Amino acid sequence: MRRSVVLIGLSILILAFGFVMFSGCAKKVVKEAEEEKTTTVQKEAAPAAPAAPAETEEQRLAREKALREAALKEQQEKERMLAEQKAKEALAAAIAEIQDIHFDFDKYDLKPEARDMLKKLADIMLAEKTATVLIEGHCDERGTVEYNLALGEKRALSAMKYLVSLGVEKERIKTISYGKERPLDPRHNEEAWAKNRRAHFVVTVK
Repeated sequence: MRRSVVLIGLSILILAFGFVMFSGCAKKVVKEAEEEKTTTVQKEAAPAAPAAPAETEEQRLAREKALREAALKEQQEKERMLAEQKAKEALAAAIAEIQDIHFDFDKYDLKPEARDMLKKLADIMLAEKTATVLIEGHCDERGTVEYNLALGEKRALSAMKYLVSLGVEKERIKTISYGKERPLDPRHNEEAWAKNRRAHFVVTVK
């Protein structure tokens, strides 16, 4: 009898627990369903995003024209930069070909080959308006320091005057004399002296 009472009590407890669990689950399901329903209603109530207006034929043509113009501009810029690079390389090559001009002993008059070289230099400076030149006058070791400084200056001035006669602005030309202080060939013979009687050109391009 006592055992029956215990079993009945346990059965009642199990039923009660099951009822509580079922109630909780049912409430949870109902709550989730209500939340889902609310979300659906809100989504349905939200205004739909307006559709993008269709592109007109005029707009399409304008867009294509703008793209073509942009591509053309980019190509022209590339061609301009390439042309500038080639021009710089050609200018550097031309400047590299400018050699010293030489003078006879104790002279500062220009030889025919010196005039030809100065003509090449003038052509460069007339084509490139930003170019300037420094003309250095040099002498061989014979004679006093003072005498050779004066002779070196005369040689530099001879070259400058000829460039000016060819159309190069005087303001773009500077001269300096080093006399016998900077020999190209330090030997003490006729061959070395002939090399050292010269005018040297330093061309600068901005």
